[in-house]
Amino acid sequence: MVKVLINEDRCKGCELCVSVCPQRIIGFKSNLNIKGYKPVTVTEKDKCLGCGLCALMCPDVAIEIYK
Repeated sequence: MVKVLINEDRCKGCELCVSVCPQRIIGFKSNLNIKGYKPVTVTEKDKCLGCGLCALMCPDVAIEIYK
C-alpha cells in the first residue's frame, strides 16, 4: 500500500503535481492553508501507483511518498 503525505501548509496550489500524475487522482481541498492557498490532496488513494512524480515535481517539497 502506498502512503502519500502532503504537508498542506507548504503547498501553494501551483498544480504542477496535478499535471504530472498519471492516474489523475490529485485534486484540491476546499479549505485554505495558513498561507491562503487551497492545498492538494489525493482523491483516490487506492489508485495511487507510488511513482513519485508528484513529489519530484513539487517545488515546495510538500509531498512525500512511502511504499
